[in-house]
Amino acid sequence: MTDRAQGPLTAVSPAAAPSRRAQFSASTRSALVDVAEQLFAEHGYAATSLDAIVAGADVTKGALYHHYSGKQALFEAVFERIEAAGARTVQESLLDQTDPWEKAIAGLRAFLTVVRQPAYNRIVVQDGPSVLGYERFREQEAHSTFASVLEIARALLAAGDWKVDADLEDTFARIFFGAMASAGSSVAGADDSAAEAERVELAIGFILSGLRALAEQGVSLPDAP
Repeated sequence: MTDRAQGPLTAVSPAAAPSRRAQFSASTRSALVDVAEQLFAEHGYAATSLDAIVAGADVTKGALYHHYSGKQALFEAVFERIEAAGARTVQESLLDQTDPWEKAIAGLRAFLTVVRQPAYNRIVVQDGPSVLGYERFREQEAHSTFASVLEIARALLAAGDWKVDADLEDTFARIFFGAMASAGSSVAGADDSAAEAERVELAIGFILSGLRALAEQGVSLPDAP
């Protein structure tokens, strides 16, 4: 049938309505996470209420509970997004770095820049461990950043032509990751974060220079027990 004013009538696909609902649902989740991130960063987790979040996102509490079980679940979504963005920054710093020692320093510098960002500092460094619990916090942190650290570790070990297995690569990466995480907390909590970042880079650079000297001298690794 044809409507003379509007032309041929088009049938609405049954999938169109669910698709619109899905888009609306995604938009609601995004709005909640956006507002929660802003408020958590400005006021901290404890001082941020669900009322303030739903008011800022212009949704009801029912809508919030439809997507998240509560404030902690919403915090975790914010945490994951910020951690993922930080991990991308570190990973991007490694692109086009062919020298393994420069790659390690580039990754360290990128990480120290990330931890000094106000939102990352407040949400990840300050509130993350207490809200998520230490084990969950470390699990999330390792999940987002560890891949880049493992890439660095493999490059450093390959520079020394050290024939190591995957287990030793993983152990080396976890030690390096632990040092970076500890250094990041130190920088984030310092009164002068820029000066502390310089000290951290100097200290880790000193360690890397020792490893580089061993590699260039062709020193072999001791046999694993």
